[in-house]
Amino acid sequence: MPAVPIKAAYGPTLGRLLSPWWRSSSALVRALTLALVAGLVVLAVGAFFTLENGHYSHGGSVPFSFSYRSLYRVAPEAGGFVRLERHGKAGRLEDSFAVGPLTVPPYTGEETGEMPVYAAGYIRTLQARDTDFVLRGEGKTRVNSVTAYEVLYTTRVQGRTMWGRNVLLLPERPRAREGVTIVMLTSPTANAQVTSPLEVATTGILLRPLKTMTLG
Repeated sequence: MPAVPIKAAYGPTLGRLLSPWWRSSSALVRALTLALVAGLVVLAVGAFFTLENGHYSHGGSVPFSFSYRSLYRVAPEAGGFVRLERHGKAGRLEDSFAVGPLTVPPYTGEETGEMPVYAAGYIRTLQARDTDFVLRGEGKTRVNSVTAYEVLYTTRVQGRTMWGRNVLLLPERPRAREGVTIVMLTSPTANAQVTSPLEVATTGILLRPLKTMTLG
């Protein structure tokens, strides 16, 4: 394939400069060079997708979607919909964002009155399942102007303390019973601006998926 002609002032091209070296190189050197180039391409593609926003959509009876950045998809826990994680240099978990199903019993009255009642049993379930679970607070919150309920706690993952914030979110319609549970964990060393479970996902990489979460 003929080379694209360029002006002499801009030559010689990198290909022409390397051509004598390439012709005189052994087959092993050429193979190693091609492998190195391929590796650099893979790294470049990986960096591109890390910097670009990811997007997740889920269908079913309670469709939802959100966007994220600098988090990587991993297998969700049994019964969960999706789980994203970020690990530090030592391979330890720094942040995680998981979404699973939420179904509350039939109730009368407003959702705002039902959720504290449901949360009491939910917290007991977390305590029974996780011996390191320590409740730090609970109460109403908002996700994109939608009223929700949150449970704040600490636990231990891989031998170190993690801050947890679980958000119970139902669609904005009367007597809604099916929604999602958003489980967020972050390490105390992950972000200097996050100093307690209450501040999880108020800044840092967990803010984007929570802020962009939409039901329906």
